[in-house]
Amino acid sequence: MEKETKETQKKAAPSSQAAAMRNDTIDLVELAYVLLRRWKMLVLFTVVGALLAGAYHQFLVKPTYQADASIFITNTDSVITISDMQLSSALTEDYSKILTSRSVLKEVIEDQDLDMTFQDLSKLLTITNPDSSHIINIAVNCGDADMARNIANSLMNVGIHRIYQIIGTGEPNVIDYSESDSVVETTPGLKKYLMLGGMLGLVLACALITVRFLLDTTLKSEDDIAKYLRLPVLSVVPYYEEGKD
Repeated sequence: MEKETKETQKKAAPSSQAAAMRNDTIDLVELAYVLLRRWKMLVLFTVVGALLAGAYHQFLVKPTYQADASIFITNTDSVITISDMQLSSALTEDYSKILTSRSVLKEVIEDQDLDMTFQDLSKLLTITNPDSSHIINIAVNCGDADMARNIANSLMNVGIHRIYQIIGTGEPNVIDYSESDSVVETTPGLKKYLMLGGMLGLVLACALITVRFLLDTTLKSEDDIAKYLRLPVLSVVPYYEEGKD
């Protein structure tokens, strides 16, 4: 029994030693050759990923549209002083918060007869102040182009009136109303989905091949024996398949 146990341990030792050495060091060159040998799998996963992403874009992604409107925050007096400009700049952030306030959003919902809550409406809005200027841009994103345009214009009109009520200074000046020809579709294009799907498929294929490479501890050639066990190869027995000369 002791002899059999020792012989079994001796047989298992080279395999465990090879596994330990392979886990300790990763041969990137060998991994690169493995990836190149599996190029068909890489191409297949890339194509399948691109096709799935394309099908998702065509059948499941709903188009979204963006409507823009903008106002200019400043005093309406004919003579504008530096202090007026500084005050307008300081109040720009306050104006942005007024535009997205609960009372303003509820009035817009009532004005446009929208079937949504003010929380839902707030998710469609993006209020920006580019480069800390006196301009406030109102952007509305939704799946209906006409609805996006109407909401943007209604929000601007209601917001301007509400700002005048709260701040008490001159009403902001309208720079641009939202118009039909200015509404743009913001849905990512088919090419973008194809590229992303293909890249995800390629990454997944590389990950699977790499995991299999790291978990594979078998010795496949005399070079593996010399590399991982550091033992000389004394002889090689060729594989003979019966029925072939």
